[in-house]
Amino acid sequence: MPLSSKQREELDALVEAFDFKTKGPLAIALTVVDQASKEELPLDPARFRSPKAGQVKGAGGAATARILLRNGIDRVLASEGGRTSRGSIERMEALIATMNRWHAAGSLDIPAIEGYWIERVKAFFSATPISFKMDPALGLRSILRNLISKAEERQSETRGTQVVGTVMQHLVGAKLEAAFSQRSIEIPHHGSNQNDTGRGGDFDLGDVSIHVTTSPSGPLLQKCRKNIEAGAKPIIVTNSSGVIAAEVLSKAEGIEGRVDILDFEHFMVTNFHEIGGFSSGATREVVTDIVNRYNVIIEKYETDPSLKIEID
Repeated sequence: MPLSSKQREELDALVEAFDFKTKGPLAIALTVVDQASKEELPLDPARFRSPKAGQVKGAGGAATARILLRNGIDRVLASEGGRTSRGSIERMEALIATMNRWHAAGSLDIPAIEGYWIERVKAFFSATPISFKMDPALGLRSILRNLISKAEERQSETRGTQVVGTVMQHLVGAKLEAAFSQRSIEIPHHGSNQNDTGRGGDFDLGDVSIHVTTSPSGPLLQKCRKNIEAGAKPIIVTNSSGVIAAEVLSKAEGIEGRVDILDFEHFMVTNFHEIGGFSSGATREVVTDIVNRYNVIIEKYETDPSLKIEID
């Protein structure tokens, strides 16, 4: 049976009182509830303590990962599973006291309680931006590659998402904004899942239609043909492997040589240098500015705040 509104309010109050908001405490909650499903009722807090003082029995990164995977989440919450986090024993005891109280009242539903904490974990992940380091010793192309690799990691952790393509699209949009910031040219932005009916591409500027993609396809090249037929110049911005695929597909579509197919990294980095006046210090300021513009675009056009970028 689902949790009652009163039970949810009690768990919400527990979250506030014992700060079940970060990785370690959330991992402790998942571990305690998982172990509770295998224990006799009422629960004995002593059975949830490990022989090592100050730690919750069974807590660990592997245990937490197993619980998350069971709920369709393939991401790392905490490598130590919160077992050494300060206050872990107090959190465990508070959660067990709540479950014992519900057991006495005949309203304990452990799977429903696990579902509550899974919701909390999902909310935590959704609020966690893509983080990368802007190492001053690296060239801008390597810095950008590191950022995209972080987006690839996020995509592999979150099933059924297109994180990389969305990040690329909005980085291009942010870069275009920065490039035209001194001119009265409005850059059109659209959500990654928004229907593109009525548009020539992801960005229609003047007589150019820009398409940003990680996987060029036949339908995309058909759109490029339509761009050409409408008097527009199509540009495809894609990753290095996509460049080769797009060239093959353009030939198959009979528009070879009529589509500009550009490598995403080169497309971005060249403008970074140009906007920054080829000064290494200024160029890194440009990257920061573009990331800030990107985050504003995410806030306005996407529903997933975890697509935001944070520079370490």
